[in-house]
Amino acid sequence: MYGSRTTGSPYAPHTDTETAAMLDAVGVDSEEALFDIPAPVEFDGDFGIDARSERATRQLVESIFERNDDLVELLGRGHYGYYIPSLVDHLSDRSEFLTSYTQYQPEVSQGFLQALFEYQSMLVELTGLEVANCSMYDAATALGEAATLADRIRAVSGSVVLVPELLSENKRSTLGNYVAGTDLVVETFQMADGAADLDAIADRLDEDVVMLYVENPTVRGTIEPGLSTLGDLATDSDSLFVLGSDPVALSLLERPADVGADVVIGDASVLGLPTAYGMGLGLFATREDYLRQVPGRLVGASEDGDDRRAYTLTLQTREQHIRRERATSNICTNQAWVALRTAIHAAALGPDGLVDLATRDVTRARELADRVDDLPGVTAPVHDRHHMREFVARVDGAASTIAADLEDHGYAVHALGEDELQICVAGATDDQLDGFVDTLSEVVR
Repeated sequence: MYGSRTTGSPYAPHTDTETAAMLDAVGVDSEEALFDIPAPVEFDGDFGIDARSERATRQLVESIFERNDDLVELLGRGHYGYYIPSLVDHLSDRSEFLTSYTQYQPEVSQGFLQALFEYQSMLVELTGLEVANCSMYDAATALGEAATLADRIRAVSGSVVLVPELLSENKRSTLGNYVAGTDLVVETFQMADGAADLDAIADRLDEDVVMLYVENPTVRGTIEPGLSTLGDLATDSDSLFVLGSDPVALSLLERPADVGADVVIGDASVLGLPTAYGMGLGLFATREDYLRQVPGRLVGASEDGDDRRAYTLTLQTREQHIRRERATSNICTNQAWVALRTAIHAAALGPDGLVDLATRDVTRARELADRVDDLPGVTAPVHDRHHMREFVARVDGAASTIAADLEDHGYAVHALGEDELQICVAGATDDQLDGFVDTLSEVVR
């Protein structure tokens, strides 16, 4: 029995009688009256688009694409344009992967399930934690899920989520959406020369703080030197220690489990996806102690009736499609195809290739900063720290004007505040970086 109905499905559309009863209950005559749609965007039954042949449509779309600026993107701040091997496209574009929906039927999904299991296994190896789910939407939603996990397993009486004052706006905004309607409150901790201020955090951590979030590398590209101390401080105060990173950085920097991290979040699409500036791939790994509190899907390995290794979605009673309002998360899907691409890219690189890529990110950022620092009117890097992929430079003159001049010459960088530029080397060729240095030397004169 579904509500007052004795037949049918709870997922079927409402009958006319049921719809009329609901409209009468809220005092409106039609479903349209429930929405306030501005007239300029209200659909009037006509799209106003002339019919075109396929060839004409392709020509129109190509002409629109040609209006895009062809820029060398040195933007970073979570978006990194690494070269993606062609085999990633060739394998992930197979119809078995592209047409696959959620792998609820293991008897017809073994290939995809195994790929997702390998993705999870890679993250477990990189983080040192025991459990990784098979993806979330992006790093921002993964951070929000970490906060709600901290709320569920809290060992303190407080409700403060402590995050860096230098945090990307999309993460800050998404985290704010997650904690809205809960008792959680987001506060920031001070940074000292681009890294966490250990003294300020030590003074703030107490029974009020349910979660401490730190990034490595930071949004400005600095490598956090005090992770072990931060882990000890979080442990001493019974706060959940959450670390933000990504698969490339994790292959070279301190392993999260070794510095006391309870949860690792971030964007795994640094591998397998070009810079999309929107779609991502949220990674989420944690300790086995919190297995039944993990949001999102988990792929497990078992054996079938013939004692062969088999894969299946496991512990689904945590999820929304079963537990409804009592689920660990309102996210009831994932980025399976993007996770597949990340796993293929990581496997193609291999352990040594990942380390080589990360090492190049450190050395190339340092070398570019040295070259930029030699230019008159430029100081780089601003922070006296080790950097990975990106760094901040201070310029004589308005940063926004210099960034606009660089864009006119084909280079995109971030202008931060009045006199700072953020420059990222990930994915750029040596020739492109040479051209950038030459152009920067002209526009800062």
